[in-house]
Amino acid sequence: MKENEKFPLRFFVVTFLWSWLIWLPLVLAGFGVIPISRESLKSITTPVTVLAAFGPAVGAFYSLRSLNGRGSIRVYLKSFFSLKFGWKVWIAIFVILGISTAISWFIPELFGANRLGMLLPNIYLFPIYWLIMVFFGGGQEEIGWRGYVLPILEKRFGCWFGSIILAVVWACWHLPLWFIPGTSQTYVNFTGFIMLTLGYSFFYSWIMKASGNRPFAALIAHGTANAFIPVFPVLVMVLGAAQVRFWIWVTLTLLIGIFVMILSGVKFRKQERLS
Repeated sequence: MKENEKFPLRFFVVTFLWSWLIWLPLVLAGFGVIPISRESLKSITTPVTVLAAFGPAVGAFYSLRSLNGRGSIRVYLKSFFSLKFGWKVWIAIFVILGISTAISWFIPELFGANRLGMLLPNIYLFPIYWLIMVFFGGGQEEIGWRGYVLPILEKRFGCWFGSIILAVVWACWHLPLWFIPGTSQTYVNFTGFIMLTLGYSFFYSWIMKASGNRPFAALIAHGTANAFIPVFPVLVMVLGAAQVRFWIWVTLTLLIGIFVMILSGVKFRKQERLS
């Protein structure tokens, strides 16, 4: 791919343009520039945000088509949607993400905090909710983030700095959501959110490599991470709340991400010595 030889600027420009322009009316409505009731704004926020979240995929498709011509998107998607990454990767995704979220949700109760109840109507809906999160609730972002642009950044800047650059860009891409009433971002600190994207960026990179460089594993991981949030809520939906669970969650996620990246580096060096 020609894009591998330089910084993928066109990918980032198209990704941000697509998402931010779609989010813009909601931001303007939040500031009162566009007259719309809070109830109407709330009803359209989710579908508009889902559409905006396809920005990284649009950026990847545009870059592939403009740089590599016809058929490149089809070839890319064929390689992207490979499920041949082994049961160990599946277990790592569900166990690590599930336990870390559950721990963050439960620990404050040991110090007297009230329990935050599950947000799903019942646990039996989790498989359906999980599928929605994988394909429409965040997982689809990985068509662009880890599937397309991360290998380019890693090739130029290395595994650590490639993931760090992507994590910061990924966090900044979410910025409009802080100005749309009712989104989860309005309740959290942006610095903490960067810690979260750093941890996830490291973890998803590790998962992708553990899967044999199959980016669909990162899509599964991203969707699974989001699916656990209403099962083990880590946010108090009150402006100005201390958000103790959130800070435990982002700190634990960052530490896990750093740990698995170090583990991945040690494994890679051992393989180099043996080869």
